[in-house]
Amino acid sequence: MDSIQMWQIIILTIYSFLAINESLMGNIGLIHPVFAGMLTGIVMGDLTLGLSVGGTLQLMQLGISAFGGASIPDFFTGAVVGTVFGILSGKGLNFAIGLAVPVGLLMVQLDIVARFTNTFLLHKIDKAIEEVNTKKIEYYTLLGALPWGLSRALPIMIILIFGEPIINVILNYLPDAIMGGLKVAGGVLPVVGIAILLRYLPTKQYIPYFIVGIVLAAYLKLPILGITLIGIALAILDFKKVNKKSIQAVIEKSTFEGGFAGDE
Repeated sequence: MDSIQMWQIIILTIYSFLAINESLMGNIGLIHPVFAGMLTGIVMGDLTLGLSVGGTLQLMQLGISAFGGASIPDFFTGAVVGTVFGILSGKGLNFAIGLAVPVGLLMVQLDIVARFTNTFLLHKIDKAIEEVNTKKIEYYTLLGALPWGLSRALPIMIILIFGEPIINVILNYLPDAIMGGLKVAGGVLPVVGIAILLRYLPTKQYIPYFIVGIVLAAYLKLPILGITLIGIALAILDFKKVNKKSIQAVIEKSTFEGGFAGDE
């Protein structure tokens, strides 16, 4: 197995610290697994594998959100760790996903710890509000970014520094049955994510589009970019059709009531 360089560890640690905090502010996408996989792939020198890992984990996360402050599997951290060791080990996508999934599930516990720490700071802010002390309010608000960022930065840094012996043990001693199970889980979870998402979308009226997509992908072997462009074209046509009907309905109603053409 190749070894990771210190500059790579530093960049990925800083990135993880910034990404988790950015998700609470502008949320431009740094926290998304597909972005994490892409950036990690660039840093590690294998953009293709990084995008494959990040994209697969992004599918797993579809339909899952931290509503009400709930803790969910952290596939962001999983994307970083899985991509790194997928590249270092030379085992590719299946191994990377098999490692990323348990890492993402384990990170749920640290997410809870970070939230608990920020609850302590929130009480400090409440007290500062009662005292009308704006400086303390600003101080404790900014201080809250520290435990939140460290909840991802520290685990990633520790895993990247000391994780190579662990990965070697996994490669040498993990039974084929377990590795096979992880590969199956890596293949099934994206489907589960998509199924959860489709459960809450008006899919019944768009069944013909699903059939078209399946034919293009399974039978015509069209690349995903080509299918995406066709999907965008169909979405634009559907939008124009619905918009035209809405405008026509407004015109007919206005004409009937005398709003545009009536003499009343």
